Amino acid sequence: MQQPLAKTDKELKHPGLPSPQSLMITGGIITAMLLSLAAFNVAGIQQSLTLWIGLALGYTLFHARFGFTSAFRRLLSVGNGEALRAHMVMLAIACTLFAPILSMGIGLFGTEPSGYVSPVGTSVIVGAFLFGIGMQLGGGCASGTLYAVGGGRSAMFITLFAFIIGSVLGAWHWNFWVNETPSFEAISLATSTGLGYFGAWAVQIAVFAAIFGITYVIAKKRRPPKVKPLPSGKGWIRILRGSWPLWTAAIALAVLNAITLIVRGNPWGVTSAFALWGSKAAAALGIDVTQWVYWSGERAAVLNQSVFADSTSVLNFGVILGAFLASAAGGVFALKKVGLKRASAAIIGGLLMGYGARIAFGCNIGAYFGGIASFSLHGWVWMVMALAGTFIALYLRPMFGMSVPKPKDTFC
Repeated sequence: MQQPLAKTDKELKHPGLPSPQSLMITGGIITAMLLSLAAFNVAGIQQSLTLWIGLALGYTLFHARFGFTSAFRRLLSVGNGEALRAHMVMLAIACTLFAPILSMGIGLFGTEPSGYVSPVGTSVIVGAFLFGIGMQLGGGCASGTLYAVGGGRSAMFITLFAFIIGSVLGAWHWNFWVNETPSFEAISLATSTGLGYFGAWAVQIAVFAAIFGITYVIAKKRRPPKVKPLPSGKGWIRILRGSWPLWTAAIALAVLNAITLIVRGNPWGVTSAFALWGSKAAAALGIDVTQWVYWSGERAAVLNQSVFADSTSVLNFGVILGAFLASAAGGVFALKKVGLKRASAAIIGGLLMGYGARIAFGCNIGAYFGGIASFSLHGWVWMVMALAGTFIALYLRPMFGMSVPKPKDTFC
């Protein structure tokens, strides 16, 4: 009987990793240079730097497959809180960095840093709930959609297209949800409560720690399957190829979000750019979007500018490109055929996410990550309602041929 061939030194060093897709990497680097130049020509070095921050965010997200959608799904379906614990680490570091930046006004390029603090009302409750359902059907959240597109997941191109349409619909109905439904004023735990930034930081750290501990209690009772390991390299090459530990990505994302706040004056955001792209397209088709309340005031000028003048758009370009480079470095970029059920779920999920994010003042990045890091109460409300939407979606996913982790699974 023929003996199996011994693994080569390369296979032992990089288990499970295909060879890097060199041509794609070269193309990605050239594209990054061109986009950086375009951003510089439109808005100077600040915007060019923003693109590279986005690229680092995308590279990090893909490397760790850092998910918000899967974190919520695993927790509610089988009680695996590993990814949610990574969220708590990320949020704890982010608010620790945000507190001095916001309190002391630390900013570059003449920016005055301002966090994402939004009203708490019907729009957030409904929008986050819809987003929670949508991200489970769409196969990814806002950041997940971008890095999955960059990573070559075919279905996510459909999700992104529907996401943009949903964002436009949300902008169209924005006045009703935000101005005509019950709502409280924006509440900052730091500046609206008398706690100050240190007091608000201490409260949030305590909540993070409590959630961290509760996930262990849940896991002890439910004994969930472990998260499936991802292929990775060993040694220093792991920086460029293969998966990163979730906690490493959590730290990197928190630091990068703080850098984003310093550079552009606001935390990392995603979905406002989708509303912009879609509204520009709608205007090109003859729809007068300038009559919508959403596009009045300061936002009106954005419609007539290049997308490279919009820092959120530039960040998104960077995230997609960063994920593309990470996937090509790992040799895993590949487009595949999308079935009808999966395509249908992508469309429905994208529409719900786009609509929900617009009326809820953001998505898992702008409202959940950026909101909580900015000490905004609406970020916590968003988290609770997105979890509620996720719970409902667990019963909807099988209708579209999408899996839900089971207690008897080996991995989830």
